[in-house]
Amino acid sequence: MSRSSPALEPPADAVRPVRHPDAPAPGEPLGTHYEHCFGCGPGQPHGLHLDARAGDGVTLTAEFTVKPAHQGAPGLAHGGVLATALDETLGSLNWLLRTIAVTGRLETDFVRPVPVGTTLHLEAEVTAVAGRKIYSTATGRIGGPEGPVAVRADALFIEVKVDHFTDHGREEEVRAAMSDPDQIRRTRAFEVNP
Repeated sequence: MSRSSPALEPPADAVRPVRHPDAPAPGEPLGTHYEHCFGCGPGQPHGLHLDARAGDGVTLTAEFTVKPAHQGAPGLAHGGVLATALDETLGSLNWLLRTIAVTGRLETDFVRPVPVGTTLHLEAEVTAVAGRKIYSTATGRIGGPEGPVAVRADALFIEVKVDHFTDHGREEEVRAAMSDPDQIRRTRAFEVNP
């Protein structure tokens, strides 16, 4: 029995994802996609500073440590922060496809509390592609990469053109990202989030 909604079930004509030949090799860090991204950017003092690494196929692993600024209930991670960690991890998968995509739907299950000071170990993979739709899944574990599941999510990302960001983003940040001389960072700046 599926735990996700019908909107997150790939259609019958979906295909298996194919890792782009220019994707980072397994074990390589994916790096940040934008300096000021709340999920992975080093320029956010209270951000997650999520560290993602390419896996085999169209998979990755990531980690982030829950800081006091990330708490909701006293001493526990805020559910929205955990959902953000899952969204950031799932969105980073698109870099392995070399596709610019945004979150269309994210369904999150909160299985157990995640205390402040805990490192959340995340694993994610793209499960199917159907036209512009990219289906993916992720889990977050505590106590180590093999520890108990604390959170999990299924997601649908939609492939977009860079115009999605240039038409809707704040001009100052878009201009700064577009002027970055590093082609990889410039491309990665426009890869996730609506």
